[in-house]
Amino acid sequence: MRILYFTERDTPHDQRFLNALAGTQHHVFALRRLPCVPDTPRGITEIGWPGGQPEWSDWRGWQGGKEQFQTILDDVQPDLVHAGPVQGPALLGALAEFHPLVSMSWGSDLLFRAKRSPWMRLATQFTLDHTDIFLGDCQAVLDEAARYGFSSSNMVRFPWGVDLDHFSPQNALIAGVEYRKLIGWDEEFTILCNRTWSPIYGVDVLAAAFIAAVKENENLRLLLVGDGPQSKEIHQILAPVRDHVRFLGWQERHELPKIYGAANLFVSPSHCDGSSVSLLEALACGRPVLTSDIPSNKEWVKPGEVGHLFRDGDENSLKEKLLVMAEEPELMQMCKRARRLAEERADWQKSVGNLLAAYQMAVKQNSV
Repeated sequence: MRILYFTERDTPHDQRFLNALAGTQHHVFALRRLPCVPDTPRGITEIGWPGGQPEWSDWRGWQGGKEQFQTILDDVQPDLVHAGPVQGPALLGALAEFHPLVSMSWGSDLLFRAKRSPWMRLATQFTLDHTDIFLGDCQAVLDEAARYGFSSSNMVRFPWGVDLDHFSPQNALIAGVEYRKLIGWDEEFTILCNRTWSPIYGVDVLAAAFIAAVKENENLRLLLVGDGPQSKEIHQILAPVRDHVRFLGWQERHELPKIYGAANLFVSPSHCDGSSVSLLEALACGRPVLTSDIPSNKEWVKPGEVGHLFRDGDENSLKEKLLVMAEEPELMQMCKRARRLAEERADWQKSVGNLLAAYQMAVKQNSV
């Protein structure tokens, strides 16, 4: 099968999808809507825009992009197009009236971006109306697609999953113990967050809650991985407890297990998410979790099983749950249940199988 994988840029998530597809018998082409320098896996054919990078700032640019995309389709002759997010590459696939079109949500495109303006709602509706198979990583995303009238029989739900061998308690804890010694936090209760420092991910809420929690428990420590547009604000909030915080910046994938292993608790304060890959990585490493009570997180976190939930955006609720988790007597049992949950529901190899099955469904449906 000839597959055109059409995405925005080249993210770690794109890398995982393309690496998985490179291991199949299919001939896979990769196209990026926006400028980037992709690290294309061996076995994937990278293609560019035949007339140069389209200008996407207005509708005329989209019209030109549609014409170039049609040229690409004529040249590649794909058996299907796998495109996402919904209002980007998938929209262009819909405008080109290509079938079968497999549209993949990236979570925030349906849960957040589609609600920002009438134009975004219109683009979302148009794309879904021209989509053959819709891929969503959690029930909250599928429910949102259903609100646009998309048939549940043409939806495929699969969490993007994680590599359970790489993200494992063994890899995490052995390296994590050494890392805690390195940073001098042997006995402290260490909290980890690796969400991007943008308003949608709520790291500012965590920072404020941590400040309040430290006043009641001096033994708390915070590891922050990443960066983002709120960098100055996050640093300012945490300045009074600077000696309780380590700012690690962006980390390579191979470094992540030891960082998860160094933490007693993983926190995701996001206001909008699909099935967060960071959350799944933490679970796979056997880490208890504390997350905002948005619908997608509730699909993974049942209070008292693998962790707890706090009221989304509520600093005081998060503070109280941080203090509770620091004294949680069931913490070790939560660690074991977290890993078991990841094995049952977040295995990337199983997810890849579901993706290939969705491709077959799309081709079969289109041939009828």
